[in-house]
Amino acid sequence: MAEEAPKQPTAPSMRVLGQFIRDMSFENIMAQKGAPTDVQPDVQVQVNLDAKKRPTEHQFETAIKLNVTSKNKGGDQTLFVLELDYVGIFHIENVPDDQIHPFLLIECPRMIFPFLRRVVSDITRDGGFPPLNLENIDFMSMYRNEVARRQQAETPPKADA
Repeated sequence: MAEEAPKQPTAPSMRVLGQFIRDMSFENIMAQKGAPTDVQPDVQVQVNLDAKKRPTEHQFETAIKLNVTSKNKGGDQTLFVLELDYVGIFHIENVPDDQIHPFLLIECPRMIFPFLRRVVSDITRDGGFPPLNLENIDFMSMYRNEVARRQQAETPPKADA
């Protein structure tokens, strides 16, 4: 009787099936109000992530939601506002159930982020501003911070003795 070779764990696999802009809004407030063009932009970027299972087996989607606000330095005059919901659709196999959540919110956003960065650059340039080149986002750190925040919110406050 031949001995069976130990079963090798199967490596996770991921394919990007598609990516698209689900929703986008760009307002050039400076142009609408006829504001002066000698401005120094101060850009604030908020990032939110969302992920979910799709009806098809092994398919998931991850969304990166950006809210970019540019104000004139030294004042509160808004120059532009960009809201963007960018989605990637992924085929993922061989990722354990207990690791799929971090996988969807760390690895998947990393895969589509370069494309999102290009879209933001093009939109801001076409909107009349210098192209906004987003800094790299540390999705691992974002994930860990969100997990810590949720754990802290769930911990009941200690009663004074």
